[in-house]
Amino acid sequence: MSSSQSPLQSSTDSSRRDFLKSATIAGAAAAAVTTGSGPLILNASDKAGSKRARVGQGEFVYECDHHFGEVPDHVRWGDTHGVCVDEAGLIYVKHRQKTDEPMDAIVVFDADGKFVRSFGKEYHGGGHGIDVRKEGGEEFLYLSNTGRGTTAKTTLTGEQVWVKEVPQESGKYDNGEKYSPTNICFGPDGGFYIGDGYGSSYLHQYDKNDNYVRTWGGKGREAGEMSTPHGQWLDNRAGREPSLVVADRANGRMQYFTLDGEHIEFMYDVLFPADVDIRGEILMVPDLHARISLFDKNNTLITHLGDDAAWRKKVLDGFNVRKQPETWQDGKFIHPHDAAFDHDGNIYVAEWVPTGRVSFLRHVG
Repeated sequence: MSSSQSPLQSSTDSSRRDFLKSATIAGAAAAAVTTGSGPLILNASDKAGSKRARVGQGEFVYECDHHFGEVPDHVRWGDTHGVCVDEAGLIYVKHRQKTDEPMDAIVVFDADGKFVRSFGKEYHGGGHGIDVRKEGGEEFLYLSNTGRGTTAKTTLTGEQVWVKEVPQESGKYDNGEKYSPTNICFGPDGGFYIGDGYGSSYLHQYDKNDNYVRTWGGKGREAGEMSTPHGQWLDNRAGREPSLVVADRANGRMQYFTLDGEHIEFMYDVLFPADVDIRGEILMVPDLHARISLFDKNNTLITHLGDDAAWRKKVLDGFNVRKQPETWQDGKFIHPHDAAFDHDGNIYVAEWVPTGRVSFLRHVG
């Protein structure tokens, strides 16, 4: 998040391997699906209190652990903004802490939540987007740093490969327009796309040699225009023409583009979409308005995880709940800012809350 912009501002304000063990729970899940009663939210507890809340329905039921990751003493969570999973199953979390003394902005955990390493003091105060890609035989992180107006490519241990600043080649920033990149996604040809989500709402395309290609978008509501393109992803699911899907956040929609920037269509049934991830045929949208949405290969809604209108109203009323951990409820989200599938179909969720929160949603059905 940029220090000057809340991720929940309106467009006018520029703005987580076991199966179900309890027959009772399984029956309730089946009933919810059979009767069409909507997403399942079970605050299931046995006598020892060991059961966790479950969200979802049908084949998409998840057990929620809202306290994932043993954060080391030298790191104090700030807003947890980004999360990704590497080939080995390590989880990388990027956060923004506003302390005066620089703090590692990237913390790495294993699948059990054990601390592995941390790095990235150079991104302190601007920690935002993070994703991982394998190139040849090596994996690299791609980072977006809103406070500094930069993007970077690093190794998995933080050694910088390159740092990019304002894409002056675009001609869109000649008069001092703001540049504050929020996320990077990858093209099928080895290139990548940078979203200027907190700046001037453009998308910038680069080729596999890291050279600038083109820019499109800009702030607005018309087809091809965006207002806070907060995250984007390559949608190359089977049966679909490869295209780019963008979380057009402040416009409350997803927007599809060809790989060279031509508008295709809009996608709705989202509220305030923050980013995108895809696993197999499933497209996932973490939504800052207190839920996570799953869609099938035709972009038909499967379920909104944690969706609760009354809870959402409370969360959005003055945005005070994000600062009140004592009010948080299991099976409910506050402000999902990013989410990533692991290799088994579980989900990690990073939320925009001052104390930081990473949830592990274990796929159980």
